[in-house]
Amino acid sequence: MEGGEIATASSKKTPQPVTFAVARRLALALPGVVEGTSYRTPAFRVAGKFFFRLRDDGASLAVRIDFDTREALLQANPKAFFITDHYRGYPAICVRLSTVRRQELKELLELSWRCVAPKRLASSRASKPVRAGGIS
Repeated sequence: MEGGEIATASSKKTPQPVTFAVARRLALALPGVVEGTSYRTPAFRVAGKFFFRLRDDGASLAVRIDFDTREALLQANPKAFFITDHYRGYPAICVRLSTVRRQELKELLELSWRCVAPKRLASSRASKPVRAGGIS
């Protein structure tokens, strides 16, 4: 997963909603992830650094990601990805659980984890090659 590339699903089928429980399992499967809270909502960190949390609405996530990847996601799939004024100047994106595909979320969370994990920890997890048009 290099260069901040991320894919969005191109299928016209409506995806099955992803739940916070799915996001939690995906996060805790990554090395060094610790669950806690941020703004009184469940949040996940690696080496003390925030990488995502459940937003107050209970229906979306705030995920730390670089600005270039954020722009690509916003353009590619505005139904699943958005930002609010609060996150405009912060390297993060909001994700609607009801419209993001499970594989998209898995790949986004791993990319976010790689952005904040210490290099030694990130390098201990084999990197998957980037698919044409997105993240693997």
